[in-house]
Amino acid sequence: MLQKLPKEKHNHDILKFPPGFFWGTATSAYQVEGGNINADWEDFKSAGLACDQYNRYEQDFDLISQLNHNAHRLSIEWSRIEPKEGQFDQAEIEHYVKVLKKLKSLNLTVMLTLWHFTLPKWVADIGGWENRQTIKYFDRFVRRVVPKISLYVDLWVTINEPGVYIYETYVAKEWPHSKKSFLGQVKTFLNLTSAHKKVYKYLHSLFPGGKPVGIANNILSFEPYHKHSLLEQLTVSINDILTNHLFYFLTRGTHDFLGINYYFHVRFQHGNLSTGPINLNQTHEISDLGWEVYPEGIFDVLTDLADDIPIYITECGIATTNDDRRNRFLIAYLQEVARAIRAGVNVRGFFYWSLIDNFEWHRGFEPRFGLIEVDYQTQQRKIRPSALVYTDIIQHNGIPHSLLRFIGHTVQAEEVLEKRYKEMLKESQK
Repeated sequence: MLQKLPKEKHNHDILKFPPGFFWGTATSAYQVEGGNINADWEDFKSAGLACDQYNRYEQDFDLISQLNHNAHRLSIEWSRIEPKEGQFDQAEIEHYVKVLKKLKSLNLTVMLTLWHFTLPKWVADIGGWENRQTIKYFDRFVRRVVPKISLYVDLWVTINEPGVYIYETYVAKEWPHSKKSFLGQVKTFLNLTSAHKKVYKYLHSLFPGGKPVGIANNILSFEPYHKHSLLEQLTVSINDILTNHLFYFLTRGTHDFLGINYYFHVRFQHGNLSTGPINLNQTHEISDLGWEVYPEGIFDVLTDLADDIPIYITECGIATTNDDRRNRFLIAYLQEVARAIRAGVNVRGFFYWSLIDNFEWHRGFEPRFGLIEVDYQTQQRKIRPSALVYTDIIQHNGIPHSLLRFIGHTVQAEEVLEKRYKEMLKESQK
């Protein structure tokens, strides 16, 4: 007689994250502040007024608090603080003190990026990061501003996405000062590694044993199209080393955490190796920018980079005007982050890109990444339903299984979230 097997129980518990997990969003100064006439991008593709967060930061930060985030990542603008070589604008430093004080008054953990792509025009005029002098100037800027703001910062990001900056400037040639120069790529890469190491040592001399320092690096998930192809496997390995590991390797010993920005999944096929990765977007869900939605990729890169130091997902988001797609994105990607944590990866926080719609560099204002919608004509803000999905996750410090039913049931999700949004507004007006 066959033994009767016990009935399998389905787990309806919350998919929990570790205690003290950081839940937040990320922005960069040039993309949201507006009115910056001293940055190199102004002569290339100006952000104009952008989201006017320079003047509306209190309103935006109050929305962060209303949505229950416990952390926020932002940057400061070198070009505002040092508009001319050696001339530091004290009023601008004081402005950033007020910005950071506001975040701390809301009990938010602050992660501050010291350089997020833009340069003062005078630095760009001497060759930008291709000129070794820029290391000295950047170090001087940091030493001037950090003592004024350090009280209000919990984690430091020295440099944002060095690989993206080099790719867009020297390979895609879609950004300011673009040119074809392999030597320029190498110089820029090495100068950025030197700048990071120099600033890391300075920050640790100020805060021995505290205030962790790292970078935010754009990490790609690579895989071969054919698992059996040695050539494709070799191509994946080379690209993985150059894109995902080389900067960390050359700056080893100067990272208290790894900051990971994740957006891209790439497959290589033997017949297309000479022209680059293949595009399977026609068979996968994509964002409005044509980027593949591939949640499994974030698990891959987290397990690949897992080390003895903490990891923060410093950016991860989707450009879409379809908010149901953003709901699915958030839940699917965070499920994979939770899976990586269960596999032993020391992930300490997640910063969705981005808090509000913003200026997406050479693509302008059309891509919509924000949990909060911005009407660029009126500068009005509107909380999207996906922001409330994220708030539910934050309040539970995990993903309630009830949220999973929203995926694929847009009408039901919209009705429930709209009701919850009205309740939230009523609560905030008490």
